[in-house]
Amino acid sequence: MVKLNRIYTGTGDDGTTGLVDGSRLPKHDARMEAIGAVDEANCAIGLAICALEGSGHAAPLTRIQNDLFDLGADLATPVGDAAIEDFSPSEMTLRIVPAQAEWIEASIDAINKELTPLTSFILPGGTEAAARLHIARASTRAAERRISALAVAERVNPAAMVYINRLSDYLFVMARAVNGGGAKDVLWAPGENR
Repeated sequence: MVKLNRIYTGTGDDGTTGLVDGSRLPKHDARMEAIGAVDEANCAIGLAICALEGSGHAAPLTRIQNDLFDLGADLATPVGDAAIEDFSPSEMTLRIVPAQAEWIEASIDAINKELTPLTSFILPGGTEAAARLHIARASTRAAERRISALAVAERVNPAAMVYINRLSDYLFVMARAVNGGGAKDVLWAPGENR
């Protein structure tokens, strides 16, 4: 259980922040950029939830917000040169597991069955809720780029990479679902304004 009695500690006043293992990094480190981008995506999802209250779409997004906190904890726990098995969760280490991405994949498949087939790329918009979901999707893609950049320099849990990639796809189909199953999607008209 997390207990936060004080919000500010002053330990980051020197431009560093602490990781789960007790080590400290500069706040601009690639790992911190990845963690921050995940937080931004989570905030964008929270904003989308506000437009979806009372619908059946808010609860799965809240589940995803919890997963994104798991992802942040995963990224905040470096593994160094440890074996791949060290990406397994334990009582002391919170890691994204394949089942979390598998839930997203199953959800995508279920939502996509109800959508009008795509005949064009779509513009981010339609309804306010869909536009907010597209902002969350774009934020998730930014987080994926940051995690991918981190993975070039340091080992990253492979399940975390899969999870963040699937999440943007989920947000795309969710945006279409709240756009009347795709009926209110705004289609891209290539070269229309030439």
